[in-house]
Amino acid sequence: MALLRILPRSRATSLLKRRQVQLAEAVASVEPILAAVERDGDKALFEYARRFDQFDRKNPRVTEAECAAAAKSLSPEFVRAVKKAAANIRDFARFQLPKPGTIELAPGLKLGYVVRPLETVAAYIPSGRYPLPSTLLMTTQPAQVAGVKNICVTSPRLVPEIFGAAHLLGVPNAFLLGGAHAIAAFAFGTRTVPRADRIVGPGNIYVAAAKKLLAGQVGIDFVAGPTEILIIADKGNPSWIAADMLAQAEHDTDAAAILLTPSAALAGKVAAEVERQLADLPTASVARTAIRKNSAILLVDTMEEACELSNRFAPEHLSIPSEKYLKLIQHAGGIFIGGYSPEAAGDYASGPNHVLPTSGAARLRGGLSVADYVKIITTQQLSAEALRTLAPSITTLARAEGLEAHARSVEERLR
Repeated sequence: MALLRILPRSRATSLLKRRQVQLAEAVASVEPILAAVERDGDKALFEYARRFDQFDRKNPRVTEAECAAAAKSLSPEFVRAVKKAAANIRDFARFQLPKPGTIELAPGLKLGYVVRPLETVAAYIPSGRYPLPSTLLMTTQPAQVAGVKNICVTSPRLVPEIFGAAHLLGVPNAFLLGGAHAIAAFAFGTRTVPRADRIVGPGNIYVAAAKKLLAGQVGIDFVAGPTEILIIADKGNPSWIAADMLAQAEHDTDAAAILLTPSAALAGKVAAEVERQLADLPTASVARTAIRKNSAILLVDTMEEACELSNRFAPEHLSIPSEKYLKLIQHAGGIFIGGYSPEAAGDYASGPNHVLPTSGAARLRGGLSVADYVKIITTQQLSAEALRTLAPSITTLARAEGLEAHARSVEERLR
């Protein structure tokens, strides 16, 4: 039996129905951690850090000298890569940044909005099986473009590529903390950790559970589940498609890679390529499990049907062969168009953010962007004549709601 299953259209519903992320157990585990950090601050924070992260410091803040030393240890190739990726991410963030504006809808009715950055954000940077300096880029560069004054990064291991990159990028507030206790510290604030307005970045199931529980206490991006890619293709290079599926599968044994195609011939070639490429892939033990457990090729009748099924799935990453299918796509975290647009380009250096909604959340929102680091505050300026013109509508609606003082606050001005 082939490792990568090839399934008929009749299996679409079962294939595209995600395994529910089991947060309940993780939520039960992290609730006492969050309560302890809220109640006892650094005392609880340090106890959990010692228990889970082998924390052996007096202060979780990584000093500027430590970050500078980490930066000096980085290879010239890595430094160049960071700088190139950062430039593209910042340029795209500037392109996305909401611009303030005003409009006069009627004589004397001047309306608008201003854009103001958040004051403090915290970016969680994973450093478990795979340390992710790319996530540091994706979470801090839009924040800098937005004008956030206090940008903090936190990661559970002192990885030179993470903390050295923070130094290169001018992010001075670095912390050696991970897990649910780190999320709690930035949500509530402690003596050594500032309270954040928003916490962004992916993490393990315990980080996800903590963010879910604390949403409202602190702003979050979204609750991340297992990573996923959906590829739509009727032709193309089978080795490229297989490579993209494995690029997703190597993240985690819970990752999913799905190909929708009307071509049985392409399906067979891609399945064979996946097995061939796994033979010498250093991360094959992880990728093989993800391919076997969670991934498949689904045979469809038409490309249009593939797009319809993709919209039902609302994938984190979606690959389509050309722009002509873009008009059919309603739900996706990020869309990669054409054979020379691999998902890995977006993971690292092309510019758009790689922190994307999973588990169907792409039905509700797109990926992390510079807009997550700012507030849009509306402004209203009415002349006496504009208020007089609107007064009948205002007072009628106010009295319909039983709010007499609202109506009178307008009438007092027009006496």
